[in-house]
Amino acid sequence: MSPIPVRRAGDLTGSVYRQVERDFGLLAPPVALHSSAPPVMAACWLMLRESLIVTGRVDRDTKEAVATAVSLCNVCPYCVDVHSMTLEALGATAPDDPETDHAVRRMADWARSCAHATTAREMPFPLAHVPELVGVVLTFHYINRMVNIFLPESPLPRGMPPAARTQALRMLGRFMRAPARTQHEPGASLDLLPAAPLPSDLAWTRDHPPVAEAFARAAAAIDTAGTRSAPATVRTLLHHMLEDWTGDTPHNVAEAIDELPSADRAAGRIAVRTALTPAQVDASTIAEFRRTQPDDRSLIELTSWASMSAARRIGSWITATLPKHDPSFG
Repeated sequence: MSPIPVRRAGDLTGSVYRQVERDFGLLAPPVALHSSAPPVMAACWLMLRESLIVTGRVDRDTKEAVATAVSLCNVCPYCVDVHSMTLEALGATAPDDPETDHAVRRMADWARSCAHATTAREMPFPLAHVPELVGVVLTFHYINRMVNIFLPESPLPRGMPPAARTQALRMLGRFMRAPARTQHEPGASLDLLPAAPLPSDLAWTRDHPPVAEAFARAAAAIDTAGTRSAPATVRTLLHHMLEDWTGDTPHNVAEAIDELPSADRAAGRIAVRTALTPAQVDASTIAEFRRTQPDDRSLIELTSWASMSAARRIGSWITATLPKHDPSFG
């Protein structure tokens, strides 16, 4: 599956491509991989831009450290490479480097801990920073799943000698340094998708209107895509499994999928594995789905919906202890 070429991009796809190139520094493959489903691609971009790229209350270095930490715990080497090199280009160090600032390391440790409900630590930052930093965590739990399914292990060609690989990453990082240091206008991506109500599980974004709008619009677009490409039985099954999911690999995945109607099992296998065990989404899993749904849009919409469902569940346990009396959080 290849991204839609720029010369063939429609209005929405072309608008996303131009914004990504302008604000990220290049047409980022983790965004472009969604191009067969333009509203879903726009949703991915809205979340990424308004949480990570726009530096409102939290500096870009800290956000990149959090993105790298989430990618490390999700074993997403592609995203680790990209965000580690961005950190280096910004003059910062990787989260696990002994020279990393103590406060930033605490942020990274917190981000890693959030992958499991039973290990999630107390937030080491003020409530005003919740929309941006929890937004980065949720976004990268989403993106890591999509990248691990559809992209190679590194943005660089395979087989590069270690020294050449290190140099290439540094050059790419320097290329992205100027956009990373630019102050980007909050909310500039919002017009790509229509306004939508904010779901209750995303109420932690309310104190930051551009982030709240981005996540509300993105959630609506991805939910619509899931309704179209994920059978109702699959949506019901995944929602049921996520209710009790705390980050560990469930023991009953195969049995649960086998209980689906036979016509829905291929979609169910992809959706459940994408959300809960993304490393198990392999070529044979995708080939099974494509036998009845050969188009790229259906595959992207299904995996996007499953990835977002898991990311939102993670967001719910991260924010479970936020003060409910604060009108900013519902």
